[in-house]
Amino acid sequence: MKKLTKGDKILIVIIVIISIVSLIFVNISVFSYQEKFISVQVNGKEIKKIIFDSSLIGETVPIETEYGYNLIEIGDEKVRVIEADCPDQLDVKQGYISNVGEVIVCLPNRLVIEIKGMDEVEIDRISR
Repeated sequence: MKKLTKGDKILIVIIVIISIVSLIFVNISVFSYQEKFISVQVNGKEIKKIIFDSSLIGETVPIETEYGYNLIEIGDEKVRVIEADCPDQLDVKQGYISNVGEVIVCLPNRLVIEIKGMDEVEIDRISR
């Protein structure tokens, strides 16, 4: 079995450093949004877009569709489902989500609540 040469060790260290720097860069660039918003989707179609705003903290938004009823509460840069008419209540039990890419799903009501980052998209502060 051959031993690693000094050049092999240097190459391995360089590759590891490049990998770590790349991961840090991707993490910073992908997940650093100045503003984020709540996307409420029912049966695959977006029905509401709500930008987080300090004036909306504690506000509740009812989502009533042909599939069921959910009540969401907006917190300080976070959102949760506080009431639902589905039998398992998994969406209520999940609690708050606050990071871009996190979702709350209520399968019986076909509801998806997702936090998205703003990418030069014009959105009303709250659309109902």
